[in-house]
Amino acid sequence: MNLHFSAEDIAFRAQARDWLHEHVPRERRPHAGPAARAYDLAWQALQHGAGWAGISWPKEYGGLGLSLTRQLIWHEEYARADAPDHHLCFVALNHAGPTIMANGTEAQKQYHLSRILKGEVIWCQGFSEPNAGSDLGSLRTRARVDGDHLVVSGSKIWTSHGHLSDWQELLVRTDASAAKHKGISWVICDMQSPGLTLRPIEIMTSPNQTHFVQCFYDDVRIPLANVVGDLNDGWNVAMSTLAFERGTAQIRDQIRYAYLVEDMIAKATARLGNDCPLSRDEIGARLADLRADMAAARAMTYMVVSRADAGMRGSETSLMRAMVGETQQRARRLALDILGPYALENPEEDDWVYFYLRSFSITIAAGTAQIQRNIIGERVLGLPR
Repeated sequence: MNLHFSAEDIAFRAQARDWLHEHVPRERRPHAGPAARAYDLAWQALQHGAGWAGISWPKEYGGLGLSLTRQLIWHEEYARADAPDHHLCFVALNHAGPTIMANGTEAQKQYHLSRILKGEVIWCQGFSEPNAGSDLGSLRTRARVDGDHLVVSGSKIWTSHGHLSDWQELLVRTDASAAKHKGISWVICDMQSPGLTLRPIEIMTSPNQTHFVQCFYDDVRIPLANVVGDLNDGWNVAMSTLAFERGTAQIRDQIRYAYLVEDMIAKATARLGNDCPLSRDEIGARLADLRADMAAARAMTYMVVSRADAGMRGSETSLMRAMVGETQQRARRLALDILGPYALENPEEDDWVYFYLRSFSITIAAGTAQIQRNIIGERVLGLPR
């Protein structure tokens, strides 16, 4: 591993820090709805216009073509500047874009990648189904070939921001006679397609706003040209998607939470002795544990980036996903303990409460904590199934 930054890296960091300090929006980001879509697309468009979008994406697709080390530096400065999350742009930037770059046709790359970087489109994910979430190989949404189209029937669930999305990365079973992890295809679905119906799902963080939807496909026609990779090879394509989500896509979360812990330390110092229900020693010990865990997570992040820069991509990304996810949950719980009774009011302006409720999903999304441990045991440690 090479964990040293060059003089050019240091200069890049200074440039990124200066630009972010001047341009990061200071108005509070809406949590949901069309206002959130408009906010996220506008922020992505601003970064693109200034030449800060797609740090490690190839230049031919609108990126800067820089190393993952530079991407890491950007994430560090992004978190330091308290820049807004790319909630609605996350799937496009961290799933669909990298997957199309790795597996798509030239036509798919030319059409979709520039639109993603320019902040023109929102993507969502159509992987999970009722009774086929963690066991993704059990998916039953089917697609039959009809001329130059696939005709899709079935249902997907827990689709974040599906009602606000333009495109969907969709897994469908195209060969019902094939083995469990065969006969699946990864396709690009237009969210305005006839026959596609969305049903909102209420969640505790936003009882009056839609975050998740369930998607129902009633003979939805998707061009065969929208298949990414080979027909019936979608499992391998999906594994590359999940590798991006569990690995490099988590870098910014790890860095952001390191800064959150420091913010928690400052707030705890101000609140302890007033209405905090826990003792100074207990809060201090838990904050110290979190700070140590964040230092370990940062070391793991540097390891993953260094290995990826050297062309060594593997299942170690699940180590980072499992550790960072569980640490995030502990951090959010401690944040509520620091807030004390004030947290029960669930004030609209306090993101600590909102993201505490959101944190329950962290060890479920992108593969449950149990799935991550199975991957670590079998593929990293070499243990039997």
